[in-house]
Amino acid sequence: LALQLDCRSKAKDQLWWKSKGGEGLSATPSEGLFTRQGEEAIRTDLLEAIPFDYTSGPPTEVVYETEEFTSVCPWTGLPDFAHLTIKYIPGEKLVELKSLKYYIIEVRNRGIFYEHVTNQILDDLVAACQPRRMTVVGDFSVRGGIKTTVTASYSAGKLKRSNIKRKT
Repeated sequence: LALQLDCRSKAKDQLWWKSKGGEGLSATPSEGLFTRQGEEAIRTDLLEAIPFDYTSGPPTEVVYETEEFTSVCPWTGLPDFAHLTIKYIPGEKLVELKSLKYYIIEVRNRGIFYEHVTNQILDDLVAACQPRRMTVVGDFSVRGGIKTTVTASYSAGKLKRSNIKRKT
């Protein structure tokens, strides 16, 4: 099914798609054309932490990367793609990789903005493993001619991120 965006929308906040056969599909930002859930539906219970045995001595830097990160634009329902980098100095716990994979997959159908998803991932990972420091970088693919990179950082004792709340 080939869709073409028709800018002559029927309403100010409504998007209108036309297929080659002429049938129309419409969506408002709140309902969307595609099935998706909001950021409040991200299942943080999937994240697990395991003990880290090397807390004394020089800091150990752990880096996780994936080029397969996707989320969904909350306005259009279209997918957003990113190279996601998670870099941290663990405290007493590490993020268990299988749980991280399932958590990242969980974000796939969530309607959430670039800036929000990067900060949400940071908040959820900090809550799961209490690192000394952590940085999450979302290097998003070009959309609408604009390249976006979002960096969110945490440092134990210096920045309290508890003031960031999920929308409910």
